[in-house]
Amino acid sequence: MSSDKPKAAVIMGSDSDLSVVRKAIEILKAFEVDYEVNVISAHRTPDRAAEYAKKAEENGFEVIIAAAGKAAHLPGVLAAFTTLPVIGIPIKSSVLDGLDSLLSIVQMPSGIPVATVAVDGAENAGLLAVQILSVKYGNLKDKLKAYKEKMKQDVIKKDEKIKEEVF
Repeated sequence: MSSDKPKAAVIMGSDSDLSVVRKAIEILKAFEVDYEVNVISAHRTPDRAAEYAKKAEENGFEVIIAAAGKAAHLPGVLAAFTTLPVIGIPIKSSVLDGLDSLLSIVQMPSGIPVATVAVDGAENAGLLAVQILSVKYGNLKDKLKAYKEKMKQDVIKKDEKIKEEVF
């Protein structure tokens, strides 16, 4: 299925992940990337996870962002059933400050890659999705350049402000 607009799937293992995942959604919105959000559990709804991943490309998705905490198998399970790029967001849970989630996502076996961002790093997951999509959608490259220029200018302004305060 071909589209003239980029499309990302955003999947979280639990509705409690939404407060973190929202930052990825905001990035996708800011860059005008179409998206769909779902709660799918790798452990409680494994058949649904497999079916979703198998049909993701057919349904017009070009990248998948998957957030999970604790055992955090969701990104890997999705990656096992698709050739689309999968970006994992390890969610900081009550256990081990998210280290368990990070290691579960980043330590994928050969042949099943999952790009992994920092614990609770949803903003970077959104930006990485946009960067991946920018290979096909040139307008996203221009928006990314403008985004990075704005970040640069913000730091310069903060530098000037700090200098004014301390001198």
